[in-house]
Amino acid sequence: MGQKKQRLLEAKRHQSPPDGTRTSSPKEPRLEPPTTLGPQRSIYFSSLKGRPARLGSEFFDQPAVSLARAFLGQVLVRRLDDGTELRGRIVETEAYLGPEDEAAHSRGGRQTPRNRGMFMKPGTLYVYLIYGMYFCMNVSSQGDGACVLLRALEPLGGLEAMRQLRHTLRKGVAGRALKDLELCNGPSKLCQALAIDKSFDQRDLATDEAVWLERGPLGPSEPAVVAAARVGIGHAGEWALKPLRFYVQGSPWVSVVDRAAKRNTQARAKASRDEDF
Repeated sequence: MGQKKQRLLEAKRHQSPPDGTRTSSPKEPRLEPPTTLGPQRSIYFSSLKGRPARLGSEFFDQPAVSLARAFLGQVLVRRLDDGTELRGRIVETEAYLGPEDEAAHSRGGRQTPRNRGMFMKPGTLYVYLIYGMYFCMNVSSQGDGACVLLRALEPLGGLEAMRQLRHTLRKGVAGRALKDLELCNGPSKLCQALAIDKSFDQRDLATDEAVWLERGPLGPSEPAVVAAARVGIGHAGEWALKPLRFYVQGSPWVSVVDRAAKRNTQARAKASRDEDF
């Protein structure tokens, strides 16, 4: 008998005493048959307090482009040392495809101690320093040297702590009060707001206790996604023009809006609606 099946049978025996009454343990989830159709939350990733399911390794095990799109709408959570939890919905990402991608740190298959996280299992964090002062956070995907850059978040929880962290860590702009729209609207800004630094490099986003990903709430409809050129990679030749940046259309928390790409997305959406009639 498989271990998973045996655990389920043992749990059922604990839940159903001989007299037929049902009791529940305050420390363990009850294994009940689903009362509704559709995807169910795994007891192994759900909090007993009803929080959204934590996303496991299988979520990250997909190619960079599909992972970059799948990240949109999910919630990144950071637990600080004092127990404070910061939350932000991902609204913008960039895909880096590995050795063939001239804009990737792994271009040509180069592997160094700095970029080792790009070659580790999907879901591994790759955190690097730019300009000698700012950090950027990436998540490895399927394919050696492929990853997704997290570019912008919509702050959801812990905003006061985010404000304090951004105020403390900002360089050269002291004195001007930050708007909440500016807390996480850029890859280095979100790292400051969540206190992400080089110590997070090569951590596993599926298992780490200080940072993880939760499934975002489902809205009434799937948001439109704009595919645009990536930012700040003008040196990468034709790869600089490839539409490998993805963001939620209309989100005010996006770092850079590509108006031409937005118009193209709207035109495709309209053409698709017209075909339905």
